[in-house]
Amino acid sequence: MTGNFNFWDSEVWSFVITIVLLLSAMMLANILRRKVSFLRRSLLPSSVLGGFIALAANAAFKAVSGNSLFELTTLEALTYHGLGLGFIALAWRHLDGIKGKKARKDVFSTATVTVGGYLIQAIVGLIVSVALFYLIGGFAAGGILLPMGYGQGPGQAFNWGSTYETTYGFVGGTSYGLTIAAMGFVSACVGGLLFLNKTAKKRTSIPEEAMVDDLSIENYRGNNEIPVSESMDKLTVQFALVFITYGVAYASMWALYKYVLLPAGGFAMSTVSPLIWGFNFLVGTAWAILFKNIGNKLRKKGIMHREYTNNYMLNRISGFMFDIMVVASIAAIDLSAFRYKEFWVPLLLECVLGAVVTYLYTMKACRRLFPDYSDEMFLAMYGMLTGTASTGVILLREVDPNFDTPASHNLIYQNLWAIVLGAPMLLMLGFVPRSMTHLFACFGILLVLFFAIFAFQFKGKRKEKQ
Repeated sequence: MTGNFNFWDSEVWSFVITIVLLLSAMMLANILRRKVSFLRRSLLPSSVLGGFIALAANAAFKAVSGNSLFELTTLEALTYHGLGLGFIALAWRHLDGIKGKKARKDVFSTATVTVGGYLIQAIVGLIVSVALFYLIGGFAAGGILLPMGYGQGPGQAFNWGSTYETTYGFVGGTSYGLTIAAMGFVSACVGGLLFLNKTAKKRTSIPEEAMVDDLSIENYRGNNEIPVSESMDKLTVQFALVFITYGVAYASMWALYKYVLLPAGGFAMSTVSPLIWGFNFLVGTAWAILFKNIGNKLRKKGIMHREYTNNYMLNRISGFMFDIMVVASIAAIDLSAFRYKEFWVPLLLECVLGAVVTYLYTMKACRRLFPDYSDEMFLAMYGMLTGTASTGVILLREVDPNFDTPASHNLIYQNLWAIVLGAPMLLMLGFVPRSMTHLFACFGILLVLFFAIFAFQFKGKRKEKQ
């Protein structure tokens, strides 16, 4: 016995057991994907399939024993922090600059497609939720969670679903957002398969077994980097940079909350505070970029001589964080909420209409803006706008296994522009649920923003791919 607990107490092991169960579900899902041809062809990521396996196992265990396999707070914490840590790992990477006027233009165009997708999802979602609010009841502002689940993924779906549930009284809001995110992955796979089958005659299929990563030394070690193993392991350094940055992000958010928002009260606490804590990943990303730039300047001045970050390892850290986030988010869905039509009717309509509208809009925009590689861009963008960036890459590899087109390049570099262009919509998340007046005002702004982006994308003449 140490302190006030025993090493065999369940509290000591609960977090580890949760991780073990989630990873076991993912491993089982990965085996099934490899062995079951239907699942392999479905393109469903192992983390998503693992999440559904964990959700089903938890439901069965609860039906038999009356208890849950998981601590809900642990699953929610993994979802929340996985998003922030994953984005910070990506932000610490060193990327080559964007070269050429056309490349820069395509990156900006990619960002407009991303934000246009968010906007049209928000518009469709609100039309459904408001119409059903007057017909059968429910939460009128729930539709704004569609772009959070589809466009932003499980992390943001959880953040805002939870905020709406605790702050604005949206019963089942957390599960609502997480379910949208889970259905987004399904929509990505269904839409991706439909497109791939439709365009099958235009390409030569490459089996999954033939897709082998390039493991040459240049591919995972940059110039002048610290050794792989010395007094502090290189992977430990990467984790340290990511977690220290996240700690600084938390400290800055806490200071803003404690010394600015809390004293201000009222509007600041009800609207701005959820925005700050909901966008933990943006705050963390900003700090990572700042620290990375400071390191670059120190190296240029000769104060710091070695490169401490490694792109290969940072990619692996972000991949692990996003996988954990996805499987935990699906496992955290509360199935009991589906007993009420006010929950599942708008959910079903929003997910189906959201997938259809996103498919059609992305198809039209990509053919217009990227005529030389519209198929590749469509799969990358549709996968990202219904799942995550990883889902987009999975679909992209079906037609561009070696990433020969600029599609993957655009997907990486568009993030900063997407944040800037999407900021007005993201800021409205704290206003939409406050009242019907706020909702309709924000809906009008969403329409104006979408048509502004749509007009930009379709101005002038640009030859479409034949």
